Order: sequence, then structure tokens, then C-alpha cells
Amino acid sequence: MRARCLLRDLRDALGETAVKTDPNEISPYLVDWRGRYSGTAECVVEPRTAQEMARVVKTAVAHGAAVVPQGGNTGLVGGGVPSNGADGRTQVVISMRRLNRIREVDPLDNVIVTEAGVILKHAQEAAGAMGRLLPISLAAEGSAQVGGIVSTNAGGINVLRYGCTRDLVLGLEVVMADGAIWNGLQKLRKNNTGYDLKQLFIGAEGTLGIVTAVALKLFPLPHSHTTTFIAVPNPDAAVKLLRHLQAELGDSIVAFELVQRACLDLVLSSVKDARDPLSERSPWYVLAEVSATMKGLSIDDLVEDSLASAAEQGFVSDAVLARSAAQRAEFWRLREEITDAERRYGPSAKHDVSIPVSLIPEFLAKADDAVRSRFPEAKPIAFGHVGDGNIHFNVLAPVSDTEAIGMVVYDLVSNLGGSISAEHGIGLSKVDLLPRYKDDISLTLMRQLRLTLDPLQSFNPGKLVHVRPLEN
Repeated sequence: MRARCLLRDLRDALGETAVKTDPNEISPYLVDWRGRYSGTAECVVEPRTAQEMARVVKTAVAHGAAVVPQGGNTGLVGGGVPSNGADGRTQVVISMRRLNRIREVDPLDNVIVTEAGVILKHAQEAAGAMGRLLPISLAAEGSAQVGGIVSTNAGGINVLRYGCTRDLVLGLEVVMADGAIWNGLQKLRKNNTGYDLKQLFIGAEGTLGIVTAVALKLFPLPHSHTTTFIAVPNPDAAVKLLRHLQAELGDSIVAFELVQRACLDLVLSSVKDARDPLSERSPWYVLAEVSATMKGLSIDDLVEDSLASAAEQGFVSDAVLARSAAQRAEFWRLREEITDAERRYGPSAKHDVSIPVSLIPEFLAKADDAVRSRFPEAKPIAFGHVGDGNIHFNVLAPVSDTEAIGMVVYDLVSNLGGSISAEHGIGLSKVDLLPRYKDDISLTLMRQLRLTLDPLQSFNPGKLVHVRPLEN
């Protein structure tokens, strides 16, 4: 009876077609992209405006239900699917799919304002049509939504030059736990009037409020770019190469990706038409992107000269520059297909970690040794955004105990002053690990924030941080 009343009131608030209950229709919303986490929900609702979102929240809370906001469902930590441990409460999945308008592209202020359900690639294209660059770039940009990207503070390949999502957000529109709509959609670069409230919701994984619209910084489109696939003897050489290129080319370096040969082999063996960029095998590679916004500046020669001097110092053993857009796309495809190639290979233990850049070589060597010594059947592989210290250290099947492997990796990360989550978030995957690696004061502040902004814990229960149950 209670569930029927909830569904009736939701349909009254949104209309019949915006509330989905058919098991076959809602099943894709109940399991994460990797098929690792799943839950149950009474329904999936699809609001079209912030006002409709507010009505959904008010209705669900009035019925004692929890709400789970979901974007493109491309996350890797289970943050966007219902949790089976949500205190037995009915859960409602809120899909952002119909909150998909691009409200404004302003080339004078260099700002784009999009609703939460806009696909990242569509936002990039809208900015590009106005001669501007939206620099957030992910392997899942064809399906990931802007609201989810903001709510997880996603990173991607361009963090080295443009920063994380957090650095690109100018303003937000957010539905609060009482159904109020906070309109913080400002386009200001400076606003020194107290707490920067938008930062509370960036990376909060939908636990403090539901982001419905975002104002993001734009940049001039580059007039030229060079993509190069580089063989390096080891991670230490890769870090030294990064600093060498930065010293010679400045902030024109957009991306600097480290790829282990084992990762490249996975892609080459499972992706049709994928080709090895270099004639000789190397244990490690770097995929670097360099761009210039000045007209008439050719950077190919500058990059080649810098790589030649790096080779003289032993940082580079071979390199090739993309000579066409098609070849550039081929290089990036090799990097972007790694995650899918892993999935095709079989189950794996994934570790999205952040390490001080100078300590990446030490981490990779110690992590590989520690995992192989304790788990002889393990097959560690590594890749990531070495320019910002974000390494994906994964262990391929067969793996006997993913939790034990994780503890080995995360303890090492912690000892090196790193973070157990660089860009994917906490979600369900790491919520039980957070108290081991987060200090008590930080955890207390996080819990206090959650209870203050969502006292009934109606938003995305079971995710990010555990909060003690409220007393009756």
C-alpha cells in the first residue's frame, strides 16, 4: 500500500510516462557498468527540470524513501546504483536522462551552462561550434553525463594542463534534501563572499544534494596539436621526460599518459585493426599530447627537438609523431581501450590511486613486487595519467582475493602519502576502506556535513561515507 501511494504521488508530480516500474525496463538502472554492484528500486523516475526534481525529492522524502541520482552509469565504484544496505528503505532511482538541455554557450565569458543529463561529448561539440574547448575528456565521454562527472569530480586525460572537474566548475544548480533549489549558477571567476558552497557538491557523489545544472569554464580551441607515442625504458625515465618536456615546452603539454607494455598487448590482442605504433617492443610507453593556441605556430619541430634531446639523456628509446588526424585517433584509441580490453580478459582487481609524481616509479616497483610475492598467480598491470600522479594499478584474473590485494596496494599508497581514490570516487567500492585511510577529523567533518545537509540521509544511502543511524 505504501509503495502504491509513493508511485501514485510520483506520477501526479511528473506524469505517467516519467515513472518507470516495469522490471525489464528498469533493470539496466539497477546494476553498474562493470556488473559488480546491483540493488533494488521501486521505480526509476525521469524529471525534466529542476522544479520536477524538487518535487521528486519532496515526494520521496515524505514517503520515507531514499533517492539515488544516476547519470550515465559509467562509474566504476558503484556510486550510481541502489544499495541493498539502505536500512530497508524503498529506493527511487532518479535518472538525469531528460535533464539534457544546453542552456547557454557564452564565448565572451568563456562559459557553458548545461543541465546534469547532457552527455559530455555533446557539451564538447556545443563548445566547439562556438570556437571554444571544454577540456574535460574521458574514455566514456560518449555516454558519461555532466552531472555525474561533477558529482564524482572526474579527472581524465587533460588534468595536467586544465585541472580536475573541480577546477573547471564556476557554478551549480542543486536540489537540496528538503526540495529547495539552490541557484548557484554564477559565471564569476572571483567571488570572495564567504564559503565556496559549490565545492561541497563537487565530488560528493550525490550525498549532499542533486546537481541539476552546471556552469563550466571554456578555453580557446588549439590551432595546432601534436600527439606522440614514445617508448621509455622505465617509469623513472617517464617522470624525467615529463619534467624535461615541461621545461622546454611549458604548459603546452596537455596530456601525458603512462602505458605498460602488458596493457598495450591486451588492446592489440582484443581490438580489431589495432596496431603497434612502434616497430620494437618496449616495457613502457608514454602517450603525450602537446597543443598551441597561437595561430601560425608549428609545434611538431619543437616536440621532435625536445624528444631528441631527451633521447640523448636516456629518457627515450624511440618515438613516433602522429602525421594525421587518423593516426592521432589510433594512438588515443590504444590508450582508451585499455579498460574495455581488461574487461574482455576477465575479472580484475582495480586500484585507482594517486601518488606524488616523483614517487610513481617507487610505487610501481614496490606494488608489483608486493602483489606478486603474496599472490603468485597475480598479473599486475599499470597505466594512467602520470602528469598528475593518477595511476591505475590493476591485477588481472586469476585473482584469489581482491580485498587482500587491495589492502596490499592501498597500504603502500598510504605509506607514500597518496590517495586510495584519484578520480573514480568512493561509492560502494571503498566505503568500508575509507576509515582506514582517512583521518578521524576528516571523517567527522564529512559525517557532520552529511547530517547537516541531509539529516534523514535520503540521498544516495550507503555511499561515500558511513553515517551513524539517526536516533528515533
